[in-house]
Amino acid sequence: MRVVYRGLAAIGVAAAAAVALVVVVFPAGPDEVAAGPVTAPPAAPFSSGPAPSTAAPPSASASASPPSASPSGSPVLAAEATPSSSPSPGSTLAPGYTAMEALYADPRVPKLTGRIKRIRLASPTRKVVKDRRTGLVVPNLSKPWKSYGAAPFTTKQVLPKARTGVRGMFVTCPLPTMRQKSPRDTALLAARWTLNHHPKGSRITWLASQPVKHGWMLVYRVKYGKHQSRAAVVVMDGGMSKPGLAFVTVPDSQRKQWRDIGRVVAGVRVLG
Repeated sequence: MRVVYRGLAAIGVAAAAAVALVVVVFPAGPDEVAAGPVTAPPAAPFSSGPAPSTAAPPSASASASPPSASPSGSPVLAAEATPSSSPSPGSTLAPGYTAMEALYADPRVPKLTGRIKRIRLASPTRKVVKDRRTGLVVPNLSKPWKSYGAAPFTTKQVLPKARTGVRGMFVTCPLPTMRQKSPRDTALLAARWTLNHHPKGSRITWLASQPVKHGWMLVYRVKYGKHQSRAAVVVMDGGMSKPGLAFVTVPDSQRKQWRDIGRVVAGVRVLG
């Protein structure tokens, strides 16, 4: 009998030694497992419960940052924890917002209502500038306007330098904004873009809005501090990959040339 008890005791000691050996040889958690190539940071373990013995590979749509734990112990995705930002004036689009939503959120650009009047367009001038990149023909304005280095536009006419440092400019280029289903909306985005070429703090007041052949035109006032400019955009499909944009602006220090804005919007047409 004593032999049997001694045998059982020996087996128990051997079993305990084997368990200790297993604890020493195998890692205590998944973070200690030798890893292969890392495609994304490993997810943080849950706040409670046993750690899984194997980890599934991260999906292609998963965020690269690990999820945080909520007070209840369940993981919270980064998209749920961080609210989306709103579009800011004068900046590029915020994530999740369309171009028109960014426009409507911009306090510098008021809503274009049906009360905005139309203007009577004058007869187009005979002297023209042909812009083959936009597919447009635009007026070649008389003195004191003169042609100037076009870059980064495709054509450019300017007035003499003014004491205020702001002078009149008339340019054409392929549409620098996203084309919308409505020519009117496309012109609105183009007008907002032109604020990049006005002094800081500029705000728009609409003066005229109406369709033109193959596009839309807008005339508006741009106020900045104690001064203002008169400006206009014409967005027109000239048959190119992008619509063409004609943009003119004249400051109040050169108000004698405000009449030329009417000549511009009346004289833009498709080449050919």
